[in-house]
Amino acid sequence: MGPFSEISAPRIPSGCSRSGKLRFGIIRQYRFLTASPNTYTVSLALNFPSWRQAIMIVGLFPELLGTGGVQRAGQHVAAVVAAFARERNLVCELLSLNDPSGENSLDVAGVQFTFTGFARSKRRFVTAAMRASQRGARVVIAAHPNLASVVLAMRLARPRLHSIICTHGIEVWKPLSYLRRFALQRANLVLAPSRDTAERAAHTQNLPVLNVRRLPWALDPAFATRAALPMAPTAPVGYPEGRTILTVGRWDSSERYKGMDHLIAALPRLLTDNSDIHLVAVGEGDDRGWLENLAEEHGVALHVHFLSDVTQEELSGCYAACDVFALPSRGEGFGLVYLEAMAYGKPVIAGAHGGAPEIVEDGATGYLVPHGDVPQLASALATLLGDPELRKKMGARGRGRVEREYQFAEFAKALKRILKEQCVS
Repeated sequence: MGPFSEISAPRIPSGCSRSGKLRFGIIRQYRFLTASPNTYTVSLALNFPSWRQAIMIVGLFPELLGTGGVQRAGQHVAAVVAAFARERNLVCELLSLNDPSGENSLDVAGVQFTFTGFARSKRRFVTAAMRASQRGARVVIAAHPNLASVVLAMRLARPRLHSIICTHGIEVWKPLSYLRRFALQRANLVLAPSRDTAERAAHTQNLPVLNVRRLPWALDPAFATRAALPMAPTAPVGYPEGRTILTVGRWDSSERYKGMDHLIAALPRLLTDNSDIHLVAVGEGDDRGWLENLAEEHGVALHVHFLSDVTQEELSGCYAACDVFALPSRGEGFGLVYLEAMAYGKPVIAGAHGGAPEIVEDGATGYLVPHGDVPQLASALATLLGDPELRKKMGARGRGRVEREYQFAEFAKALKRILKEQCVS
């Protein structure tokens, strides 16, 4: 089961069993789906704490110490929740399923916070979440829909608990399992990073439209700081000379929708009259061998460069060194990598699908290309690679848009307003 797999059949808090009841408290019965076709009934008998206790905000995360898009979005959410609680003297408890066991810490935009990791132990993670609900949690925010069933269990234990669930994109574009969909439908608020994902989630998961709200992710503040430096970071060893097309992603066989194969297929058209063009692919994944073979088949292996184990500083160096950024994906619910390229003043070629058209303005900050249309992709790349002045103009527009609309401070303000709404409602 993957790191973001659904958590089902939540365990019952200490003191409760499938049939047992505590001596005092309110007794409620619920039926939970298990991994088997059967269900079982549990009786929850909980002594709810007084609302006079300090208000507690609970954050649930799949992982916070990674560098992927989901992890970075989670870091931003955690930092804002911690800052919001600190400003209002509230209790804050942050729980992360897949991070190392025990107390961990992070610093995001000057906000230092600690969180508890559970080393992939779903049992201990769910137990901690249920205990938090018993201690008087007022609001819970889950940073991924695969944690929705834990949120549901917490709300069953504490009906007055307000819940917020963050979505990212492709994971909610298709019908979810019954339990996860049911949990999303019962959430007070479902957040989506783009209008496209918000609309798809509402329609596909049958969510109340008024409970779904768009909240775009922000450029990482540490990345923004590096992008603003007068001297660009150095690209890593192995970065080629000449004109370069940069793409960044996770190259897994399950994520071929990102279009890396189409970039390789477009190269022969570009190299006919321009032998100095190179494609640089930054990222990890089990599909690298397949992609390398594909480059060999197209006769462009010497012009395709894979860079892995790249530090954040080196990644910034790649953005600074490239001429064009391209990720012609059909499955981006948002696309933080587009923001990163735009922050370095680079024109962007994105897929004309998902949340990408809300970030990349076709003909203004880059081009939108239908997924799988290799001739159009090659044409867009050729246009940008052959016109330095156009690249400069589009890149400047993109940088300006990132600075106006996608700064962490704006994201923090918006999320704090949401947290305030849920705390006082």
